[in-house]
Amino acid sequence: MAEDLDELLDEVESKFCRPDPLRLGTVERPRGGGGGFFSNDQNRAEAKENLRLAETFEKEDDLDSLINEIFEEPHFDKKHFKLKSKSSGNTSVRASIQGLGKSCSPVYIGGSTVPCGIGTNTSQRACDHLRCTACDFWVESYDDYRWDKSCDYLFFRNNMPEFHKLKTKLVKKKGTRAYACQCSWRAVEELTDLQTDHQLRWVCGKH
Repeated sequence: MAEDLDELLDEVESKFCRPDPLRLGTVERPRGGGGGFFSNDQNRAEAKENLRLAETFEKEDDLDSLINEIFEEPHFDKKHFKLKSKSSGNTSVRASIQGLGKSCSPVYIGGSTVPCGIGTNTSQRACDHLRCTACDFWVESYDDYRWDKSCDYLFFRNNMPEFHKLKTKLVKKKGTRAYACQCSWRAVEELTDLQTDHQLRWVCGKH
């Protein structure tokens, strides 16, 4: 009876207590001259990591080779490429500065025979981008017209800038240019510097 019990215990110990290298997925290998176990899962993980590193290095090598091939093309000039980029940047900056607009100095108004444009001391042109700082309206102008003497503040206050309403007070007169905002109006025949008319609050709104 005692012998049967010892055999049963040995069998249980062999199955459940001792590590089975095949069942646990391990392979017994000598490590440093002694015994030990290396897990197959650990080996697979190390193999995957090595493969991943090898693929990474291979991709980096391919990228370096591609860059070298591009710069080694016979028609590719690195110096010209850099200069071209710098030049295009300066062009865009100059275009932005020019797009800010120019103002008349001095600011002129004039009759219909006076050309319109940017007025300067050397180029005496009537400004066609006038704005009133009092009523904050753009100044309208009509060539070969003058304002009727019956015009008043309320007329322009109620009708600016509708031409079909304003024309009821416009009188044909060749060589004259009629100007008006919502609060002021003038009929001019000669080139006139706005600085000489202190009642007008008209300024150049930039071209």
